[in-house]
Amino acid sequence: MTGDRDLVTMPQAALEAMLEDAAERGAKKALAGVGLGDEDAPEHIRGLRDLFNAYRTVRNGALKQIGQAVVICLIGALVMFAGQKFKQ
Repeated sequence: MTGDRDLVTMPQAALEAMLEDAAERGAKKALAGVGLGDEDAPEHIRGLRDLFNAYRTVRNGALKQIGQAVVICLIGALVMFAGQKFKQ
């Protein structure tokens, strides 16, 4: 059971301001915990984003090249097989 002493009332605006302040402090603490708490953090995040984009580009290009190589090998094998069949 809750007594009257345990209840706190405050205006909605004050509650929202308090929650916003707590959220901001929590976010700053979390960013500092992963090494992004300084003013260079946006640049670091942009650098990471660029690195991930470059990785995706390289990965997709490599997969495309591997796929093309497999197709060329299969076509070459089919041509060789067909050529041997026509020689007989």
